[in-house]
Amino acid sequence: MDFWPIVVWISRPGARFCRAAHGRFAQKLMKDLFTNYTNALRPVEDTDYIINVTLQVTLSQIIDMDERNQILTTYLWVRQVWMDAFLTWKKEDYDGLDTIRIPSSYVWRPDIVLYNSADDEFSSSMETNVVLRNDGQVMWDQPAITKSSCSVDVAFFPFDVQQCDLTFGSWTHNGNQMDFTSLMNVLTKPNNFSNQVLGMPAKKNVILYGCCSEPYPDITFSLHLKRRASFYIFNLLIPCMMISFLAPLGFYLPADSGEKVSLGVTVLLALTVFQLLVAESMPPSESVPLIGKYYIATMTMVTASTALTIFIMNIHHCGGEARPVPEWAERFILKYLARICFVYEVGENCLGGARKEPLSQEGSDSPSANGGSTKGANWDVNGKAWGGKVEVEPLKVEQEVTNQTDWKEDLFVTIDHSQEKGAAGVRGEKSNCGEQEKKGELGKNVEYIANSYQDQRAAQLRIGEWRKVAKVMDRFFMWLFFIMVFFMSILILGKAV
Repeated sequence: MDFWPIVVWISRPGARFCRAAHGRFAQKLMKDLFTNYTNALRPVEDTDYIINVTLQVTLSQIIDMDERNQILTTYLWVRQVWMDAFLTWKKEDYDGLDTIRIPSSYVWRPDIVLYNSADDEFSSSMETNVVLRNDGQVMWDQPAITKSSCSVDVAFFPFDVQQCDLTFGSWTHNGNQMDFTSLMNVLTKPNNFSNQVLGMPAKKNVILYGCCSEPYPDITFSLHLKRRASFYIFNLLIPCMMISFLAPLGFYLPADSGEKVSLGVTVLLALTVFQLLVAESMPPSESVPLIGKYYIATMTMVTASTALTIFIMNIHHCGGEARPVPEWAERFILKYLARICFVYEVGENCLGGARKEPLSQEGSDSPSANGGSTKGANWDVNGKAWGGKVEVEPLKVEQEVTNQTDWKEDLFVTIDHSQEKGAAGVRGEKSNCGEQEKKGELGKNVEYIANSYQDQRAAQLRIGEWRKVAKVMDRFFMWLFFIMVFFMSILILGKAV
């Protein structure tokens, strides 16, 4: 019963003794390594030797991509590995101790900096420990938040692919003193809402600067970023396309509504606001972004449609004093183009009612055999058809009828022949000369009214023809601009594919 507690009591001091001995050997190793060690000089036995530094960069996160100022902010894990000739030991002499971890300030460190750094403080890295191996290998893992300059090309924004370079190299050691090799870079699937990381290959460069004759090597990590375009499609492109499709509808508005020009100006102002939003986020450069070109093309189209609307409205409001429609316009616009654009005859309403034919001008006034006026035509008078001729004889007045009618181009003229003495016996009381004078004066009045009506009718026909020309032009430009907007939208969306 008492055996097990004795065994346990004996084994515990043994474990404590091993750990204590291991710690004493580590302290002894530290004292032996750094007694005559200095971290100010390169750790090589011969100054002509080149120290080789292996550099590995892991991209952990893209913090920010400031396209306006062209600055890329990233969170990196930087690993540097080199051999220190003065930090070697035999692990048998130190109880099998092969690695130790000490502060990085105790050992010599390469003066590797980011050449294209845009950070004004230069203090974004952390002071971490280094791992020493018994063969003299020193491994230093260091997290760092870097700000680097990145030349942004916005020619295909928002469907662009950017390449941002991270160039690392020694600030004071040339290629005869320090050389670089690169390991395979690791991407930890950095999470960024606006850019997708495609890769980060590394390339070694040896550059001869004008100040010095020695070569200076460096390693450039090229970060390839593809923009996530869904945000810009739903917030910039689709609203612009919807507004653009409103511009051709200005041609469909009736000319008498008074809102045709207002619609074009409103669409133009809306596109200007979107253009300013894009311009504020883009860096000032000579290359115009793709979405900017789309906005400029759309604004040009809206401006042209507004100008054409003003021109067509001027044609629509041509008065009766306008000249008749030219023959070529009547043949090309009123016949062929009207059929293509599905525009029907003048006077047809939106419900598709039949057009009322104009009155025939074949049956014009002609003197009759007895000196009266005769009209041979078919007329629509007071809602009823009237056919045949109406003759006015200057010397014949019906005794049984007190009113005489005369017809002239849809006019219904009533002539009152009742006198103070009554209808009976008037022929004998008036002379033939007075009757002729009255009838002649009445005929002139009727003829003047008929001519005025004919002029008004001709003016209305001219106005109707010009309005039809304006309507056909409205429909033609509406379909033309619809096709232009459609193809422009297909082209801009084709870049995304």
